[in-house]
Amino acid sequence: MANEVSVQKKMGIAGFLAQDKVKANIVSVVGEKSAPTFISSVVSAVQTNKELAKCSHASILSAALLGESLHLTPSPQLGQYYLVPYSGEAQFQMGAKGYKQLAIRSGQYRKIVTSNIKDGELKSYNPITEEFVFEPILDEKQRNELPTVGYYAMFVLNNGFTKEIYWSKEKMESHAKQYSKGYANDLKKGTAYTFWSKDFDGMAEKTMVRQLISKWGIMSIEMQKAFEGDMGVIGDDGNVHYVDNEHDAKEDALNDIEQTATEDFPIDTTATEVE
Repeated sequence: MANEVSVQKKMGIAGFLAQDKVKANIVSVVGEKSAPTFISSVVSAVQTNKELAKCSHASILSAALLGESLHLTPSPQLGQYYLVPYSGEAQFQMGAKGYKQLAIRSGQYRKIVTSNIKDGELKSYNPITEEFVFEPILDEKQRNELPTVGYYAMFVLNNGFTKEIYWSKEKMESHAKQYSKGYANDLKKGTAYTFWSKDFDGMAEKTMVRQLISKWGIMSIEMQKAFEGDMGVIGDDGNVHYVDNEHDAKEDALNDIEQTATEDFPIDTTATEVE
């Protein structure tokens, strides 16, 4: 293992991607014309992130290829998906905008909305019937200065079916601690390595979209593929390993997919394989 790490450091990500076998794999996924642009974007991402540069080259490539196969971009400005370093491996992590993009692309959604809820905006909430009343604060400056107390998400399908969900900030905090060992360690040690620590509201928005669509939405094959690979390290064989989650996240993902799959979008349990 030590020898493998030493070889990786000497080779660098550019050298790794320039290998004939690796280039052939890239071309098979992205096509010959797109391969140079893809390689350049991966090299750029690694060179601008010191922690990502310490991750195994194979995990970086597999995560980037999954994003490419979904026709999403890792650009931080767009927020569709991210290459996240954790314990020496690169995680594939979807962003809220990535999930929304896949939902729109499926052609099944008329409307998708997410929002944080500020102090004083929630007037009533029935957790049993999932009915709530909001009174939005329209003054943008005043609203931005108020603390966030919860999160809201909703969609409308083309057939008219509508679903709304609301989570309190306390519920979101509990979820983050349960599903991210890294975030729990950040809280314990006073560090800020994880996205939950750096951008809690952004991760909360992504979680709301993920919960909403996986449990009540229509999931295309692409969305199933993204859902199963989300927050995982993609192996050479296409299997997903969740390094930052004590829970068996893959089993949870497949269970949610099975519950929400329709005849229009059949279950594909091999969806994370990079072809």
